[in-house]
Amino acid sequence: MLVASNFLLWIVLLLLVVAVAALARQIGVLHERIAPMGALVADGGPRPGDLAPPVTARTIDGQVVTIGTPNDLGQSLLLLFVAPDCPICKKIIPIAMVTARAEKLKLIFVGDGEQTDYLAMRERFRMTGYDFLNSAEVGLAYHIGKLPSAVLIRPDGTIAAKGLVNSREHLESLAVANEMGHASAQAYLRSGAAS
Repeated sequence: MLVASNFLLWIVLLLLVVAVAALARQIGVLHERIAPMGALVADGGPRPGDLAPPVTARTIDGQVVTIGTPNDLGQSLLLLFVAPDCPICKKIIPIAMVTARAEKLKLIFVGDGEQTDYLAMRERFRMTGYDFLNSAEVGLAYHIGKLPSAVLIRPDGTIAAKGLVNSREHLESLAVANEMGHASAQAYLRSGAAS
């Protein structure tokens, strides 16, 4: 009886090993088939390669800032559209600050809502040192529909990349798309340059 149950356990163990090996192989196949994805490109509005629409807006501190125009600093501008009640925004804000420093981008946060909510958000996430625009006009000019979204503007005033950013990879893909000269990771893959 004991020998039979040991034999059965060995057979079950052997079947489990075969099943795990088959699943590992399938995961490898799926990993090869799935292309790396960058920021999720939104339809509508100004597209990468277009001149950025110039917009003048006030920061939550009352300063006037104009975006979408060429700058002499030679620094690209990253607009990150966020909201205090957006759970993904809470995750992406610190990532954006690290990415902006690493990529030498000027980071501007953009929202449209209650001033007090954005002031509290700035305190909570230690966003001092960054401009924070509270203006619906900026979102309308760039056709931002979902949050968090980002727009990368080159120093010459053209849009380098734009899209919905839910992770570090999405955010970094905007900078990579700019460096590679493609509007998005998807455009890079379609061009055949990745082959």
